[in-house]
Amino acid sequence: MIVKRVLLSGLLVAVIATGCSSPPANHPDDWAVYRGDDHASGFSTLAQIDTANVQHLALAWTFEPPGEERLTIECNPIVIDGVLYALSPGLRAFALDAATGNMRWFFDPDDYGVRPWNGQPHGRGLAYWADGSDRRLFYVAGGRLFALDAGTGKPIPAFGENGSVDFGLGIDRDLQGRPMSATTPGIVFEDLLIIGSTSGDGILNVPPGDIRAFNVRTGALAWVFRTIPRPGEFGYDTWSPDSWERVGGANNWAGMSLDAGRGMVYVPTGSATYDHNGSDRIGINLFANTLLALDARTGERIWHFQAVHHDLWDYDLPAAPTLVDVQIDGHLRPALAQTTKMGHLFVLDRVTGEPIFPIEERPVPQSTISGEQSWPTQPFPTKPPAYAKQGFTEADITDLTPEATADIKKRLFDRFGPSVLFEPPSERGAIYAPQFNGGTDWGGGAVNPTTGMFFVNASNEPETMTMLPAPANANHDFDWVADGHIEVYDPEGFPISKRPWGTMNGIDLNTGNIVWQVPLGTYPELEARGLPPTGTFNIGGPIATAGGLVFIAATRDERIRAFHQRTGEMLWEYQLPAGGYATPSTYAVNGRQYVVIGAGGGGKAGTKQGNAYVAFALPDTR
Repeated sequence: MIVKRVLLSGLLVAVIATGCSSPPANHPDDWAVYRGDDHASGFSTLAQIDTANVQHLALAWTFEPPGEERLTIECNPIVIDGVLYALSPGLRAFALDAATGNMRWFFDPDDYGVRPWNGQPHGRGLAYWADGSDRRLFYVAGGRLFALDAGTGKPIPAFGENGSVDFGLGIDRDLQGRPMSATTPGIVFEDLLIIGSTSGDGILNVPPGDIRAFNVRTGALAWVFRTIPRPGEFGYDTWSPDSWERVGGANNWAGMSLDAGRGMVYVPTGSATYDHNGSDRIGINLFANTLLALDARTGERIWHFQAVHHDLWDYDLPAAPTLVDVQIDGHLRPALAQTTKMGHLFVLDRVTGEPIFPIEERPVPQSTISGEQSWPTQPFPTKPPAYAKQGFTEADITDLTPEATADIKKRLFDRFGPSVLFEPPSERGAIYAPQFNGGTDWGGGAVNPTTGMFFVNASNEPETMTMLPAPANANHDFDWVADGHIEVYDPEGFPISKRPWGTMNGIDLNTGNIVWQVPLGTYPELEARGLPPTGTFNIGGPIATAGGLVFIAATRDERIRAFHQRTGEMLWEYQLPAGGYATPSTYAVNGRQYVVIGAGGGGKAGTKQGNAYVAFALPDTR
């Protein structure tokens, strides 16, 4: 049975006055905001590099941050007035001459008594604010929110305590000495830095995912939105009565986007803890796994849309939604496109939260774990269709070789059987597709706002998960715990499903149709056997340009590529020194366009580690 989706009570509480819907007015040579601009468009109007000449793109410069452990790089650099700002693998900030890669300054929190890591695994970028000659950069390291002088890299003395504030400020929970962190930069609106946090998904001592705004001049806390409501607050009755006192997560680790003209900030949240057993958080669990539209000045909720009810899969909303105006039935509508780990793309009116294309609440299998009350339905968009593989059947078993097919059937499929999307965690266990990394992860998508074409990468490698009885000496109250996200491969080490194992997708947001889908990445050893590109697990995101191109690295083969926006044809690729598990940036200096990517390897892709930023440009013939 298919049930038509009905918006939850209280979903639309206000429609605010219409404001400017044009993209942010950044200088076209700059990449001034994480993922390109306030709209998280991943788009640049630069067109010097285009479909006709991209094959001539060549290495311009390489920069290796000094004294770094080789860990991973997930940073999307920002570039303003010819200066590139980024983070090292060890969470040190630096500035480069964007044309040459020569370092201008290097900031190490260690020099100010702050251990950069201190529970934070990586950093995806910095936020920038300016008022005349006062230019500041913001990022979190070692449990502190730093404000740095963009010209010198020195902390701003008037901000907080000599240039930083305790990032636990405003979190009304005993953190038991655990520092708060944020992997993704916040977004600046007027004199506010609005930012989420990274809290983890474990069982013990996980802080709540409150959304906070800090004054960019002083570091003072301006407002707090609590994603796990308290008694008397909207959404409190969607949890167990005491959830607000002990449940953590429901945090914005994915970043956010902003419609400055309307004063609205869009905040996607992740799962609540414990993320695989919700027996102590009975209910639909607002505002976990939810896209929140908040008043950027006050933090008040305007509307919300929950993409996963009572999450048991760690299906966080992984990236900020992309804001774009779409043509629907001859009318221009202000919209947003929210990517997901499930491979669903939700396209909503960004003023009201109403679906641009119908969304249906469909029945899903129910949990058999004692004490668990999984939610009976989940939202499915009718358009666009899913852009990642969902569920696993016998027909999905790899056909790479007869030996691989036989092995996976006997070793895994005969044990777990078939599964569907939102198969609840169980004692029997299941093969999950998509896995908890997606689908799409934190790289999100990119859009060409003039055509409405949206570009997003996806992974199709399954995993398994089984619920096990908790040990008798466990220091928690859960009867059942997951064995983890178990990566499974065939005897040669390749994924257990049919190809492609990773894709790049072009989706027309005006029609809701997938226009093209091509494999993203390859295994060199399979290339040597004469196989066409197979796709690989991918982590990192794309950007799009007015030159008709989509640039993306992300793949386990450690290459960066350019695709044709209209057809998906690969036009250029380059072998990086390590995997580019980040999102590229593009910018221009003195009339020359560059594309830069962090090549740090390692991370969730598990390839060799590196420590480099690599920039490309066309040969300079001037």
